[in-house]
Amino acid sequence: MLTLHSNMVFDSPSSDATAVEVQLADRSYTIFIQSDAQAKFASAAKQALGDVSHVMVITDEAVDKKWATGLADELQKIGVRVDKYAVPSGEPSKSVSQFETLLQWMLASGADRRSVVVAVGGGVIGDLAGFAAASFTRGIRFVQVPTSLLAMVDSSVGGKTGINLPTAKNMVGAFWQPSLVWIDTQVLSTLPERDFISGLGEVIKYGVIDDADFFEWLEANWQALINRENEAVCFAIARSCQSKANVVGEDERETSGRRAILNYGHTFAHAIEATAGYGTLMHGEAVAIGMQMAARLAIELELCGQQLLDRQTALLQNCGLPIVFDDANADAMLPVMKRDKKVAHGKLRFILPTKIGSVDLVGDVDESAVVDAIRKTI
Repeated sequence: MLTLHSNMVFDSPSSDATAVEVQLADRSYTIFIQSDAQAKFASAAKQALGDVSHVMVITDEAVDKKWATGLADELQKIGVRVDKYAVPSGEPSKSVSQFETLLQWMLASGADRRSVVVAVGGGVIGDLAGFAAASFTRGIRFVQVPTSLLAMVDSSVGGKTGINLPTAKNMVGAFWQPSLVWIDTQVLSTLPERDFISGLGEVIKYGVIDDADFFEWLEANWQALINRENEAVCFAIARSCQSKANVVGEDERETSGRRAILNYGHTFAHAIEATAGYGTLMHGEAVAIGMQMAARLAIELELCGQQLLDRQTALLQNCGLPIVFDDANADAMLPVMKRDKKVAHGKLRFILPTKIGSVDLVGDVDESAVVDAIRKTI
C-alpha cells in the first residue's frame, strides 16, 4: 500500500507541479518537479531568466534526440537563439580535455555574458556544463534539466560543478548555483533499470543523514519506487530535494561543515570508483556500498548500533542496490581516500551515522578501522 503522508509541506505553483525553493539570498532558485511538462519549459525558463535571448544546450548524446532537441525547439518557438552540443556519454567526459572543447564551442557559438547554458542530462552533464558556465567570461547563467534520478535528487541541486582528474574525482570545479532546476519525471520512463536503481542510493542517503521519517517512508514504499509509480517517485524526489535544499541553504560552500553530511558514504564510494575504474560501478551503486562501509566503521567506533546497519542493508537490498563489492582493495583505496576533500592536516575524516536521520563528521580515524570496514564489505 502506498502512503504519501508527510510532515513536510512543499509549495506548489499548480495542481500538477511541486516547487522546492533553495534559499540563498540573491542566488535563490526554484526546483520544479512535474511530469510530461516539456511544453512548459520555455515559459518557465523565460520567467526564471528574464532577458534570455541566447541559450546553449549542452546535452548527453544518449538523451539528445529524446529530450534535448524537444526542449531546444520549445525555446526557439519563443524567439530564443539556440545552439546545441552533444557530449559523449559516460564519466570519462568529465575531463579537462572535454571541458576545453566545450569552452571553445561556446566561444565559437558567439556566447557572451548574457548567454545561458542549459544542461540536459545526468550528473556528468550537469557537472561539466555547470563548470563551463561558471568559467566562461567568469560566469554566465545556467539551468539544470536532469534526466536521471540520481541527478534529480543530487547533482542538479546545490551548485557544485566540476570535472575529474585522472586519479581524483571532482577535484577541480566551482560553486555555481543554477537559475532554475527543471525536473520532468517523464524522462525516467526511458531510463534503463540499472540507472534508475542507482539513483535510489542517493535517495536512501537522505533518509539516513537527515530525515528519519523519510527513511521510514522508504521502508514502507520501496516497492512503489522500484515500480516507478509516478506519485511515489515525485514524492521521493521532492523530499530528497528539500533535504538537500535545507542543507545547502545552511552551508552553501561547505564552510561550517554542515554540507559535508551530504557526502555520507562518498569517501568510500569515490575510492571504489577510482580504484575499480570509472564506469565499473554506477555512482549510486558505489554510494550504496560506501554507506555500508561507513555504517560498519561507525559500529566499530561505537557511534551507532547494529540495528542501523541492518535497516540500511534491508532497504538497499529491497531497492536492488549492491551492499558488497568483492573487488574492493583496501590497500589501493586508502591513498585515494587521503586525497578526499574532507581530509584535514593529512587526517582522514568521515561522515558517520549515529542513528537513522543523524550523522556526524568524525576526524582522525585510525586507518586500521577503515581497512576493517572495507574488508567486511567484501
